[in-house]
Amino acid sequence: MSDISPDDFQSTWFSKPFILTAPVKAWPVSSTWSFETLRTSYADAAFRAESVDWPLRTYLNYMTDSSDESPLYLFDRMFAEKMNLKVALAPSPEADYWPPTCFGFDAFSVLGNQRPDHRWLIVGPARSGSTFHKDPNATSAWNAVITGSKYWIMFHSSLSIQPPPGVYVSEDQSEVTSPLSIAKWLLGFHAEARKTPGCYEGICNAGEVLHVPSGWYHLVLNLEPSIAITQNFVPRARVGAVLHFLKEQKQSISGFSDTVGDAYQLFHDRVGEHDPTLLEEGVQELGRLTKGVKGKWEELTKPEAAADESAGFSFGFEADDEDADVP
Repeated sequence: MSDISPDDFQSTWFSKPFILTAPVKAWPVSSTWSFETLRTSYADAAFRAESVDWPLRTYLNYMTDSSDESPLYLFDRMFAEKMNLKVALAPSPEADYWPPTCFGFDAFSVLGNQRPDHRWLIVGPARSGSTFHKDPNATSAWNAVITGSKYWIMFHSSLSIQPPPGVYVSEDQSEVTSPLSIAKWLLGFHAEARKTPGCYEGICNAGEVLHVPSGWYHLVLNLEPSIAITQNFVPRARVGAVLHFLKEQKQSISGFSDTVGDAYQLFHDRVGEHDPTLLEEGVQELGRLTKGVKGKWEELTKPEAAADESAGFSFGFEADDEDADVP
């Protein structure tokens, strides 16, 4: 579609993947960014490429010279600050870019400077990408391609739906394991996945933006060298789902500062201060999602009454064991 209205998104499209062809083309970065202009302007700026921080010129040289089966993927959460970009909440002649207006109010914005990591610059050569995952903290996302193109394959998820072929999930879906590289998954499971009911796939080209609904599994592959911007957000219709995640899957919460002790309570209280009606709607949805469903982490860590009513399940890690596995 070219574009949709915020009302259409909130009523119909918040739970569905789709591609829009118009909004990104209005961004100034859409017409000014290329690999050459980024190299010229930010050659010495360090960006995160998976497990390493490289000056951009080093990463761009690696992109050109690498023949890796699974190339390192530049995925940097501090790019706006490093590049001194002006990011607006709505279209502005002074901004470098802004979220597509159809997504409307982002409930995580009520957290201010305490919101978790939520926006990333993504750069990579052909063959690079992300293997199957869900976006963090039950958020939705948009992914805008500035140059290049990306292949997407996506699946809805719930406790009653099997995960995509080749993906292994814990009973309560709090842990997702996809041990294969993208190339090996494509060779071993792609054909089967395309025949699986509920499979969505498509190509997002330069100047287009794709919506990733909250809770959907997705794999992304660069078909050619690409530059993209992505952002996670919480639409009004998904506030309850995020409250549920923050309350029931504490072990999977990510991106918050260490100073945030209780992400669920923080989000609950801030939404209530901003819009009591929205909080009421979210809490009602939270109750529906919680009914009859207990997170695996809560099952493991909540002491159960023993025969003498004095003993409960507990566990710990050796303080001097630096290699102890932490869930």
